[in-house]
Amino acid sequence: MDRTAQLTARVTGRGIVYDPLSTAPSAASLHVRAARVLAANWTGTSTVPSRHLYPHQWSWDSAFIAIGLRHLSPLRAQTELETLLTAQWGDGRVPHIVFSPSVPLDAYFPSPDFWRSSTAGWAAGAPRTVQTSGIVQPPVHALAAWLVHRADPGLSWARGFLARVYPRLAAWHRYLLRRRDLGGGGLVSVVHPWEQGMDNSPCWDGPLARVSPAPTRSFRRADLDHGAPEDRPTDLDYGRYVRLAADYRDGGYADGEGEFTVEDPSFNALLIASEHALARIAAELGTPGTARHARAERLTAALVERLWDDASGMFLCRDLRGGMIRERSVSGLVPLLLPGLPREVSGALLATLRGPHFAARTGLVPSYDLRGPAFEPNRYWRGPAWFNTAWLVERGLRAHGEKAAADALRTAFLHAAGGSGFAEYVDPDTGEACGAPGFGWTAALTLDLLHDMDGAMETGEEGGDRG
Repeated sequence: MDRTAQLTARVTGRGIVYDPLSTAPSAASLHVRAARVLAANWTGTSTVPSRHLYPHQWSWDSAFIAIGLRHLSPLRAQTELETLLTAQWGDGRVPHIVFSPSVPLDAYFPSPDFWRSSTAGWAAGAPRTVQTSGIVQPPVHALAAWLVHRADPGLSWARGFLARVYPRLAAWHRYLLRRRDLGGGGLVSVVHPWEQGMDNSPCWDGPLARVSPAPTRSFRRADLDHGAPEDRPTDLDYGRYVRLAADYRDGGYADGEGEFTVEDPSFNALLIASEHALARIAAELGTPGTARHARAERLTAALVERLWDDASGMFLCRDLRGGMIRERSVSGLVPLLLPGLPREVSGALLATLRGPHFAARTGLVPSYDLRGPAFEPNRYWRGPAWFNTAWLVERGLRAHGEKAAADALRTAFLHAAGGSGFAEYVDPDTGEACGAPGFGWTAALTLDLLHDMDGAMETGEEGGDRG
C-alpha cells in the first residue's frame, strides 16, 4: 500500500474512524503526535509556534493554532484567541507578537526593548500592561473565531466567547480598512514584509531594494542560534527588515510614511474570508451581517481589479511605489479560498496551481515559483512548502468543488507533516524538514485535516461547516 494511502481516515460525531484496510496506525499516531506538539508548546494561556526559535505568541500562528486546538479543547482554542486580542491596540491593530515577560530579552530579536510599544505606540493606543510589536499579521482571526465557536457552541455561549471577541474583531477590521487603504483602491496595504507573513519572499526584493539596511553591528540575530543560515533570510535582508521596523517605530507607528507599501493578494483574501466569517458571527449574535457580506464582495471585486494578472494566471502583489511585482508566489494562489471569484479567474488559478510553476513532487504547494530565478528549496519563503498555505489552498479547492485535488493535497500535507516531525516548512520536492521542528501551526492544521476529512469550505457563506 502506498504510504500516503495509510493516512486515509474520516470523521464522525464520535471521533476519528480509521480505514480498516490500512496496515499501519499512521493516522492514529499522527493525531497523538500532533496533540503532543501543541501540549508541549502551550504556555497556559497561549501557544508558542516553537519553544526555541519563536518563544512568544504570534498573531496569525495563534489563529491557525486555535483552528486545530478546537478539536482537542475548545476552551483552549477560545483562550488562545482571547489572549491575543487582549493585547490589541486602541486604534484596533492586533500586533504580530505578544511578548512573554518570562522569556529573556536575548532569546528573540527584535525584542520588546526594540519595539518599545508602550512608549513609541502610545499615540496609537498600545497597551500598558503587555509588551508587543507594532506591526500586524494577516487577519485570519475572525475565521478562526467562527470555527472555534462552531466546535462547541454550548461552551461558547456559556462563556460569552463571541460576544467578547466580536467588538475586538470588528475594530481590527476597521483599522485595516480605514488606516491601511494606502493605495486608495479599497485594498489593504502592508508596511513591512513581516506583516504579510511570508517574510522574505522574492516578491519583496524589488521594494526592499529601496531600503538602506541597518548596520549589522546594530543588532544580533537570535534566529541563527536555532536555524541553519542557509534556511534563514540573509543578513542584508534582515538589515532591511530592521531598518523598516525602526523607522515605523520612530514615526510613532503611523501608517503611510514608510519605504515599503505593498498590496498583497493573500493578506486581502484572508481579510475577505474573515469579513464573511464576521458577518456570520454578527448574525449569531442577533445583528444582521448583510453589510459585511456586501463589503466582502466589494473587496473581492477590488482584489480582482487591482491584483489579477491574466498573463500569469494568478494574482500578483502591487508595490504602490513601483507597480505590479512580476513574481509568482503562493500568495497569488491563496485567493482560491474565496467562493465569490469570477469563474474565469478561479479556472485560471486552478490551471496555474497544476502547472509547472507550482506542481511540486511532494504534491504540496511551493511558496515561490519552481521555475523562478530566485527559487531556493530550503530558504525561508523563497521556495519551501509551508503547511498553513497548503491548508488554505486545500480549503480553496474544496470551495470550488475540486474534491479530488483537495483530497490529494490533504494526503500530501499529512504525509509531509508526519514525516518531517511537524516541521515549520519542507523542501517542496523532497519533503526534507526545514526550520523549527514541532511547529505549532503544522501540528494544529494536521489535526484539523484529520478531523475534517469530508468537510466543506467555511468562509461565512451559507453551506457546510467545517467544524
